[in-house]
Amino acid sequence: QPANGNGIHKRNGRKRQAHIIGWGSYVPEKVLDNFELEQMVDTSDEWIVERTGIRQRRIAADDQSTADLAEEAARKALEVADLDPSQLDLIIVASATPEYIFPATACIVQDRLGAKNSGAFDLSAACSGWIYGLSLASQAVATGAVDHVLVIGAETLSRFVDWEDRNTCVLFGDAAAAVVLGPSNQPGGVLSTVMGSDGSGAETLIIPAGGAKMPATLETVEAGMHTAKMDGRKVFRFATRVMKKASLEAMEKAGLEIEDISLVVPHQANIRIIEVAAKLLKIDQEQIYVNLDRYGNTSSASIPLALCEAIERDKVKPGDNLLLVGFGAGLTWAAAAVQWVTRPEPVSVWHRHRLSIFYLLARIRSALRRVWRAVETFLFRPPAPGA
Repeated sequence: QPANGNGIHKRNGRKRQAHIIGWGSYVPEKVLDNFELEQMVDTSDEWIVERTGIRQRRIAADDQSTADLAEEAARKALEVADLDPSQLDLIIVASATPEYIFPATACIVQDRLGAKNSGAFDLSAACSGWIYGLSLASQAVATGAVDHVLVIGAETLSRFVDWEDRNTCVLFGDAAAAVVLGPSNQPGGVLSTVMGSDGSGAETLIIPAGGAKMPATLETVEAGMHTAKMDGRKVFRFATRVMKKASLEAMEKAGLEIEDISLVVPHQANIRIIEVAAKLLKIDQEQIYVNLDRYGNTSSASIPLALCEAIERDKVKPGDNLLLVGFGAGLTWAAAAVQWVTRPEPVSVWHRHRLSIFYLLARIRSALRRVWRAVETFLFRPPAPGA
């Protein structure tokens, strides 16, 4: 579809829109509730619920990693979208707990899915990361640069928690959730996005060691510098302020008023932050979807996880205007206004079986490529020593 003078692609005289056409989430089986935490650290169920609203969270198994959770969520999203992985043009994984510093977790997911035609990269914006990814993906789809993008939020935060620090260990959980964006000339979809940052607050919420500034040493490990550190009061004040700011900006860009919003899906960090933000926005609590009591703060997975659950519970209907808003380390914040258009259709048994075969072939293809890479390296040794 050729672009007009403003670079806006049109089809049949209509602006090309990015719509959410698939969604899926995954949470580990293990549940860690507040009563179990009482046995691990000086806290109580009453103390945690009163201050955070969290009652339990999910913890990844020892043999599960961020890529594993992301893959499960991605498969479900592709099922709903009725899309083969080979039809994906781009995979974005937003995560504060990636598989490695490099390579990107998104590349590992790309290989496992068999998305052979897809680019892949990770995005680091902490709890705001998934909306950042949604913003980039929706713009790429709307301009015609790509057709189908998989945007995943995935975290194994339990690996980066100090289980002796009652102020942080009670907050976080593990999860992954994903959406597939696709093009349409039908009005709606992602109407607007807002992204913001303030690096002067970087140390407010941080994992100090493990990067280039403070590489891992015996001393950093013993000092617990590879776990999350947070100034809770500063985060609270920042969060309540930017939740309102980002929400109003996203609605203004979309041409919406607060009374036009059917459902708000906020970052699930703390029920007190959500309550204050709702009061500042003058929106009823019934219009806000909350599931942090069961999953805790899952960072970049938090908003898409809540969105997927709201869809599954029939809280989202065609024509609804949704407001997605979050904040996180960085400091970062983001919001998106989405007009929901998709009508959920039952996933056919045939499509599910076809995808299962596709994923099996993807694993075989990956193994064969690894073998060929080893053979190729042996037969055609590079001339540079150590290359």
